[in-house]
Amino acid sequence: MKFKIKKKDKVIVISGKDKGKTGEVLEILAGDDHKHTRVLVSKINLVTKHKKPSQTDAGGLVKMEAPLSISKVMLVDPKTNKGTRIKFKTLANGDKTRVALKSGETIA
Repeated sequence: MKFKIKKKDKVIVISGKDKGKTGEVLEILAGDDHKHTRVLVSKINLVTKHKKPSQTDAGGLVKMEAPLSISKVMLVDPKTNKGTRIKFKTLANGDKTRVALKSGETIA
């Protein structure tokens, strides 16, 4: 499946308890369709997990990121640092690139 958001993109949360926070996409967890696709964003949607001690790890309470729905995040415009929708544009040499709709800026 193709998504408009990719790994290492800067995104902003548009709904939920972390609304307004920005972070980098760590992983995209593809579901059956776009409705069930989830993303893992750094320092967003933190949950506390109880880890059992092992031979290498002490265990205890660990804070970690939980996945959230891809519909709750929006790509950040590199020019304005605000959320934006994107479109795909084909360049003269045939390459397909992502373009921010608000500023027209190309997204790497």
